[in-house]
Amino acid sequence: MMEVLWVAIAGAMGAVSRFAVSSWTRMLWGETFPYGTLAVNVVGCLLLGLVMTSSLLDDLLPLHLRMALTIGFLGAFTTFSTFGYETMRYVESGDWTTAGLNVSANVILGLVATFGGIWLGRQFFGTL
Repeated sequence: MMEVLWVAIAGAMGAVSRFAVSSWTRMLWGETFPYGTLAVNVVGCLLLGLVMTSSLLDDLLPLHLRMALTIGFLGAFTTFSTFGYETMRYVESGDWTTAGLNVSANVILGLVATFGGIWLGRQFFGTL
């Protein structure tokens, strides 16, 4: 039961963090492209790569904390459903260039960030 509570608390923090990052990017760069969704997805990929790699290499994070960070915080922080919706809105409006750019940026930058998180985890905690 405590694991559920940890995940719920971390999920609330992830959702609030997502809102904050999305609002901040909207203020910086406007609404011509879903920069907020891209930012949280890339940062989320980086953090998931780091947390999972470090957890597999070192017992630094207890299971309940790893679950809270990955399932709770990052699960609420990243926004694949929003990414899908925003992309389809571009497709429906005939803006295939922006739709393709959105898909490419999220996939490529997400994979690069995941690799970066894995690399950071290995630098701090060793290799698998």
